[in-house]
Amino acid sequence: MNNQPPKQPLAHPGRRRKLHVGHFAFMRSVVQGLDPRHSWARYLQLEGEASDQRVVRATIAWIRDEFAAAAKRLARPGTARLVRMDVSQLAGPALELPSLEAFAQEQGLEDFGQAEQVAAFEDAYGPATQRARQRARLITRQLEALRWLEGLIAQAPQAGDSVAAWLHPALATHLEAADIFTLAQLVERINGVGRRWYAGIPAIGAGKAQRIVDWLQGLANAFEDGSNYSSEGPTDHSFGLQLGRHVALPRRQLFAHELQAVVAPATAIRPLEKFLVPAELDGSQGLYRRPQVQCLLKASNDHQAILAWLRSKHGLTPEQKAQLLARRRQRTAGLQTEADSVTEPGLDWLQALSHTQRAYRKEAERFLLWAILHKGRALSSMSNEDCTAYRDFLADPQPRSHWCGERARERWSPLWRPFEGPLSASAQRHAVTILKNLYGFLVDQNYLMGNPWSAVGVPRNSGPRVNAGRSFTLAQWGFIDAQLQQLTQTQPTSANIRLAFGLQLLYATGLRLSEVVAATVDDLRWVEYPAEAHDEQPLEGWMLRVVGKGQKEREVPVPLDVIGQLSPYLASRGLDPDPEDIGNQGAHLLGKASDAAERAPGLNGKVGKSGLNRLTGRPPTAAPFDPCEGIAATTFYEQTKAFFTHCADVLRGQGDQKGAERLAKASTHWMRHSHASHAIASGMPIEIAQQNLGHASLATTTVYVTTEQKRRLRAVEAFWKR
Repeated sequence: MNNQPPKQPLAHPGRRRKLHVGHFAFMRSVVQGLDPRHSWARYLQLEGEASDQRVVRATIAWIRDEFAAAAKRLARPGTARLVRMDVSQLAGPALELPSLEAFAQEQGLEDFGQAEQVAAFEDAYGPATQRARQRARLITRQLEALRWLEGLIAQAPQAGDSVAAWLHPALATHLEAADIFTLAQLVERINGVGRRWYAGIPAIGAGKAQRIVDWLQGLANAFEDGSNYSSEGPTDHSFGLQLGRHVALPRRQLFAHELQAVVAPATAIRPLEKFLVPAELDGSQGLYRRPQVQCLLKASNDHQAILAWLRSKHGLTPEQKAQLLARRRQRTAGLQTEADSVTEPGLDWLQALSHTQRAYRKEAERFLLWAILHKGRALSSMSNEDCTAYRDFLADPQPRSHWCGERARERWSPLWRPFEGPLSASAQRHAVTILKNLYGFLVDQNYLMGNPWSAVGVPRNSGPRVNAGRSFTLAQWGFIDAQLQQLTQTQPTSANIRLAFGLQLLYATGLRLSEVVAATVDDLRWVEYPAEAHDEQPLEGWMLRVVGKGQKEREVPVPLDVIGQLSPYLASRGLDPDPEDIGNQGAHLLGKASDAAERAPGLNGKVGKSGLNRLTGRPPTAAPFDPCEGIAATTFYEQTKAFFTHCADVLRGQGDQKGAERLAKASTHWMRHSHASHAIASGMPIEIAQQNLGHASLATTTVYVTTEQKRRLRAVEAFWKR
């Protein structure tokens, strides 16, 4: 019977920690008795703080064990014992020995011969000198052993090495839990997110993150100049990873062109504006191209044809473009750098697209990448079979690591991917519909001879495109309204007053978020209608002009009570409470917080090293608060999400778990659904609701008609009770 304990499984070779030249440099300083704090800060700061003596002692013990194990593997057991020894323990307490000359002078032996002086010195300090000589010999032997081992086992970090091979086990475990397994993935994460790359990774805070960044930057610098990898150690210069300048700066201090420079254009997974199409696959000689002389487009290749198709769609109005540019920080002409040329000249308009253009770009971008990188065919050479294969690919993009990434990754980031994961049936249908439109456009313009997508079937929608279930009940809206009133009473900040007015406006009108943030007081119009034969009462009120999808303009009635809330909100921003006052011209209905400076003292005065305001990211000479200036859609969206989360917590505390779950999922678009559902249920004619909502089809609006479903549900409940 075998009574031996079971053998422990061996660690994966790729996870075994490796030794680099910094480990040897640090141990040489330890052997020579130097202050380890300076060497630790220079070579091993990644392991932790030098002030934590437990970490320092444990690291020194681990390094000695690794040195000894390497010596044993090389059949040098004597060297293994030697490198384990702590020579500081051999000399005992530190003893300051005088020089022979000073000893002779002190003892009055200046006139004696050197041999007699040495004999007297030995009598006085014999044991101490023997220990000192023994320690000196051991130090010399240990240093020789370390140099020998360094030449054989010291390694240089490689991009494909696991993080476990170079980082402290605790750090490596946390990174691996976040799907970061190699140094290349670690650098990609840091470059892809920026300064706060560690956010969302448990147990890694700013201090540990900065140590990792410093170590990686030191590696890159060492490989660049060879200062730490000379003849005394490895000379492999294949690390090939570099942290961008943007990693060291807060996001508010970075300009758009600086972020665009993070990833260079290439024939790889890149956004449309950075994707380099190989000449042999650019479609200039596509299988299904019509002769260029017959084409109604100037485009000579597929990439240019896609851009022409995008430009044909409804874009932003000049006013909307101006507002967008005003929200973005731009460098002055005298500060332009080479980074500005990262995007191909003439494609600046891709940075200011409408919602429709962005949706169309996404689908064309995905198909172009798949056609070139996966099929190896030009877009104008794609057959019906190719299109069918792509439709199937949408249901499960593989390999996931190549095609899919997190939703929050922006287009400048190396972590950007065209997909987040498999597309639902409705998303697949949407993608195929857009691609049919693209190829239909190219056929109409005599660029292609036919549309390979015309015969491709798509998955049927399992339900209505508009999810009317993403709305509040009347009771829930009443609860939200009460929470808004309480919020403005207990915390009457400018942002909270804006929130209360904005949500009331969304609920009263059913407008989209993009329509609300773009609206100004100039879009409000007071109307008066005289009495008619069938209605003896005259009517007056407010109408709001908005520009919706497809740049379609419409007017939406706004209740007097909501305008009543607008007046004090305008006054709180330093504007006239009368929306039609001439001084309010150009003022957005939803404006920036007017009390930001009071709530954040020094907002306009703190200047960073870059010369920009550290809180606003603007130059210190930026204009003061403009009460007419609007806000970005994301600003109001995030504020609303935070408010709904607060409401969910209140409901959860009251024991309404189901209601809390619904409110936790709610967003600004729920206000639009709630308006439609409540308005139609209260008797508003469906065609009027369609006009207010800006639906192109009446069928879309009928999704909110719940009268028939409620009648059927009530009948079944009555039947079951009987």
